[in-house]
Amino acid sequence: MTNSEQPTPAAGPPSRGRLARRLLPGGEEPDPRFTLANERTFLAWIRTSLAMLAGGIAVEAFTSGLFLEPVRKGLAVILLLLGMMLSGGAAVRWLRVERSMRNKAPLPLPLLVPLLAGAGALAAAVVVVFILLR
Repeated sequence: MTNSEQPTPAAGPPSRGRLARRLLPGGEEPDPRFTLANERTFLAWIRTSLAMLAGGIAVEAFTSGLFLEPVRKGLAVILLLLGMMLSGGAAVRWLRVERSMRNKAPLPLPLLVPLLAGAGALAAAVVVVFILLR
């Protein structure tokens, strides 16, 4: 058998880039279905974040007749800050879940849920109060 006829050794799995190795150290690759489900959850959080950002912009732009200026600006800022925190929190949550799956560890609690629920309830309460007082 000549060199050109010898079978080539089987290549191992392709290595990850330096950033991926740093963010996702150790463990083993999870089932791709779980990784893709984690990505879909991340995208759902991002959609919610974008809705909060759009809501903050809409409150500031279209509710001048409904709210006093300080209340309108406060509500808009709350929604905008919530959108910012959700987008950052979504990235952190995706990474924590991915690490847990790779290390076969329990999944982390979603700390974004109480934040979103509390801030959403606060924003809704402000709107209800001002609609009733109007």
